[in-house]
Amino acid sequence: MPALRPSQLDAFGNEIAQMSAVELDIEALIVSHERWLPWLWQALEGQVDEQLRPHVIRDARSSELGAWLHDAGHRALGHLPTYEMLLVRNRYFHTKAADLIMQVEQGDFGRADQTFKQCQHASRQMVLLLKELKRGLARGGAASGPAPLSPLSARA
Repeated sequence: MPALRPSQLDAFGNEIAQMSAVELDIEALIVSHERWLPWLWQALEGQVDEQLRPHVIRDARSSELGAWLHDAGHRALGHLPTYEMLLVRNRYFHTKAADLIMQVEQGDFGRADQTFKQCQHASRQMVLLLKELKRGLARGGAASGPAPLSPLSARA
């Protein structure tokens, strides 16, 4: 094993600390994102929170997750394909959430119910993508896709 100078050890330690912070951010963001579905369900039931305005919700940066994805998350994970998929799903989720609020406000509860199901599906996908990013960080930043096959397993 090659010897490392103290400055190299400090840099390596800082990188580990940053990755650990990103992993903690991801856990907090999952919790934060999971609050959306109960809010949307309440809106579907006729209890629209005044903060749930379609023009605000439609902006994918209006949530904690969206703000993180466009700032710290982009800096830390923007190079990963999983990150790009999460960004797309987050935009879709916000578009559908805004549509749901508009449909409720228009009294179109049948369409709003269908839109809620789309929000649920997108939300589940987002949580899975966030967990995949976290697993990738734990594996050393390999959240770019499935692990390559070893030569032995490729022949099997």
